[in-house]
Amino acid sequence: MSIGEQLAATVPMARTLHLAFDHTDPERAVVRLPDQPEYHNHLGGPHAGAMFTLAESASGAIVLAAFGDQLSRAVPLAVRAEIAYRKLAKGEVTATATLGRPIADVVAELDAGQRPEFPVRVAITRADGDVTGEMTVVWTLRPHDA
Repeated sequence: MSIGEQLAATVPMARTLHLAFDHTDPERAVVRLPDQPEYHNHLGGPHAGAMFTLAESASGAIVLAAFGDQLSRAVPLAVRAEIAYRKLAKGEVTATATLGRPIADVVAELDAGQRPEFPVRVAITRADGDVTGEMTVVWTLRPHDA
């Protein structure tokens, strides 16, 4: 099962919004929110909550790709998130997530008995390539015995 299929199966909001997981690897995750009138705001674009869910889902996808091999000893959890809406979004929007720290550094902290935190940066773009929003989600790997 792909990471996108795993997220769609385990995260009800990803299914509800019909998110499309186009690409996921430890370096980058790309997730699309189709244009769906039932999730529009008063301006006819995707609702802010739908865009937040899109970006958070992209961040979760890259976390699973980068740290999926650590799930036997730690659970990934979002600690906090900040989003900035830059331009009006219309139509389909895409979220592209990248890790803000090297994987090896995060795993080394986990190996040392720490609970590492790391940022994931997400750019939300519309079809013409303009950035409509930016989000940073800080994640942690919480050891199972913590």
